[in-house]
Amino acid sequence: MKIILSRKGFDSGYGRQPSPILPDGTLLSLPIPLENDLKTFSDLYFEGKSYYDIIKELKPTTQYYESQSCHLDPDIRENAVLNRDRLWKPIFGQADAAQSHLTNQEVNIGDIFLFFGWFRQTELVQGKLRYLRGSPDLHVIYGYFQIGEIYNNGDTLPPYVRNHSHANLEHQKKKINCIYVAGEKLSFDESRKGADVLMYNKSLVLTKNGMSRSKWALPEFFKELKISYHNTYSFRGDYFKSVDKGQEFVIAANEELLNWTQQIIKSS
Repeated sequence: MKIILSRKGFDSGYGRQPSPILPDGTLLSLPIPLENDLKTFSDLYFEGKSYYDIIKELKPTTQYYESQSCHLDPDIRENAVLNRDRLWKPIFGQADAAQSHLTNQEVNIGDIFLFFGWFRQTELVQGKLRYLRGSPDLHVIYGYFQIGEIYNNGDTLPPYVRNHSHANLEHQKKKINCIYVAGEKLSFDESRKGADVLMYNKSLVLTKNGMSRSKWALPEFFKELKISYHNTYSFRGDYFKSVDKGQEFVIAANEELLNWTQQIIKSS
């Protein structure tokens, strides 16, 4: 089995503000803007409030507008879209060089994505969200996804795949394009869905306390593992420096990594 640390959501290049850790502990990953995609920020909701309204409250000077299209990928929060099709399943798509990397790393059915992104604590002030003053910028794991099915360009897509961004013409005409569908249940814990979002707790935080968000406090056993896009020099004293570019970091799992992954998922 492989574990893939997958960076997703708003970052310093796309979105330019952290996704919120909501006061109730919800890790609400904000999907990156992408022209001509299938959803807009106003199409997505959390507890009756649109993602656009959330973005605007947190950053009143945002450059984005209500009809700004965005790339809902991975699509793992079922209630983010109103009136979901009853056939909906959690889906993640990848294309171009990023997908080539996953192919070269032999990522396959049964492997697990751990999605992480840039987050910051928020608070409610007079009914409106704002970033908690003095709260740090963090890389936090916010969801997981165990691969159950894989579809490549040219494959016949089942109905529950056809409404995903990577099934539309813009992605289907790409030379390399892949759609991953989550399994119904986790292979090691059938009481849990094959993909889901997580609620905030400290064990999900990758960033080392007091450091910039790309400097991580990983368990010691990670030094014995091969992590794609990284090498032994990525471990610098008492922290791990994750690369600034690259979306998926693939790790061939040993028993310690599998136990760590299971604990991460079960912590929420």
